[in-house]
Amino acid sequence: MRIGVHAVGRMKAGPERELADRYFGRFAKTGPAIGLEFSGVSEIAESRAKGTDERRREEAAALDAYRKDAALFLLDERGANPTSEDLARRIGDLRDGGRRQLVFAIGGPDGHDATSRAAADLVISFGAQTWPHQMVRVMLAEQLYRISTILSGHPYHRS
Repeated sequence: MRIGVHAVGRMKAGPERELADRYFGRFAKTGPAIGLEFSGVSEIAESRAKGTDERRREEAAALDAYRKDAALFLLDERGANPTSEDLARRIGDLRDGGRRQLVFAIGGPDGHDATSRAAADLVISFGAQTWPHQMVRVMLAEQLYRISTILSGHPYHRS
């Protein structure tokens, strides 16, 4: 199963990008052995629309165009807060059930449109706090690597 990340906003060079790239690289190396292929990060610029609702709609349309029929895991502070094992199990179930693609979506400063949340297979939160876009990307990259180690039985992940 191919796993990609769709992010509103561009990540500039710096320590956060280096750390995210390091974990995405680890995931890209470990994933194929367990049937997970990292398809990369698609970045789009934040919408320039004047109103919040219009910005969300434009960003949702870009997400829909990117994901097509892929399963969608949306990152949103109002989502569920699964453990790493639970998230690994959900991804493993999608893979084993024949899903060919999964997209993780990181929204912009205004969050996700209601239609994107409704279309999501899972809405995930990394906690009740609001996190900067750069930190969310780092945390997601690390979790994807951790998921690949959980599904492969590697000792990186310890309870």
